[in-house]
Amino acid sequence: MRATIVRGNDLCAQAWRNGGGRTRVLRAWPDEKNWQYRISIADIEVDGPFSDYPGVQRCIAVVEGSGVELTIEGIARRLERSDAPLCFDGGVRTTCRLLDGPTRDLNLMLRGARGTIEPAANGTAWRPAAGQCGLFARSEGRCYADDDRIDVAAGALLWFDVALDSLTFVASGPGKPVGWWLRCTPAEERP
Repeated sequence: MRATIVRGNDLCAQAWRNGGGRTRVLRAWPDEKNWQYRISIADIEVDGPFSDYPGVQRCIAVVEGSGVELTIEGIARRLERSDAPLCFDGGVRTTCRLLDGPTRDLNLMLRGARGTIEPAANGTAWRPAAGQCGLFARSEGRCYADDDRIDVAAGALLWFDVALDSLTFVASGPGKPVGWWLRCTPAEERP
C-alpha cells in the first residue's frame, strides 16, 4: 500500500495577501494551481476578512489555540478545538475574530470535488468507502490501514490515493487529541 506523509512543520508557510496569517499546503490535487481539492494548515494571527473563493466549499477545524468566531453573511459562528468542523460557501463574505490569540486551523477546500472532514475517535475504525482519503493527526500515534501499520507524527497528514476498507488511528497516549479523517472524490472519479 502506498501512503504519503506530509508534516506541516516541514513546509514553508505562505503569507496571506491580506497579512492576516500564513498557510502551509499539505496536499493539492491534481496540482497547486488547478486543484479540485486542497488540504492545508492555516495560522490565523489577526482578526480580519477571509479571502473570497467563489465556487469553493470550505471546511475548517481548529487544531491549536482557543478558536475563532466566523461571521458568514452576517451570521456569527464560534469554532473551538472541541467543535466539529465548520463547512461553508467560500464565495460568501466571511470575517474572522480570534477568540483569545492566534489559532492554527485545518482547512479542506473543494472545487469540483466532493469531500468530507470528520473527527477521528481514538482506536475507532473509520470506513472511507470511496475516493482518496487520509488522516490529519493532532497527536502522534499509529494508523492501521487495512493490513498496514504506519507511524504518524503530530501535525502530519497521512494520505492514500486509493480508497481503503478501514482506517484506525491510535494516539500514543490516553486522552490525547486524535485528529480528523478526510475523504475527497475528484470530479472524474464520481459516478
